[in-house]
Amino acid sequence: QVQLQESGPGLVKPWQTLSLTCTVSGGSITTSYYAWSWIRQPPGKGLQWMGVIADDGSTDYSPSLKSRASISRDTSKNQFSLQLSSVTPEDTAVYYCARSSAAVAGTTDWTDYEYWGPGTQVTVSS
Repeated sequence: QVQLQESGPGLVKPWQTLSLTCTVSGGSITTSYYAWSWIRQPPGKGLQWMGVIADDGSTDYSPSLKSRASISRDTSKNQFSLQLSSVTPEDTAVYYCARSSAAVAGTTDWTDYEYWGPGTQVTVSS
């Protein structure tokens, strides 16, 4: 059974960099045919796909976040991370990490994500 767990600070000041880590157990992030995404849900809004890192380490990002987002991985710890720079209160959201098939990497059909972390609340405020 694959399990994902997000971790990181719950409060970030405006214009700072938000850093989150997703720790994966029960499966390797380098296993072929899978992709690992960051998804968020601002208060009162729907889910938003942010970016993905594939089994080969390649990345892709939502066009609206591409200039601020960066996803990396630590294969020795079976973790992947999100950094979002220059945050504003509009980046306040519950942040999720999730796994999909690599064939549908970046999908916004949320049923394509078979495993999700429980989510972590991040608030951007001074």
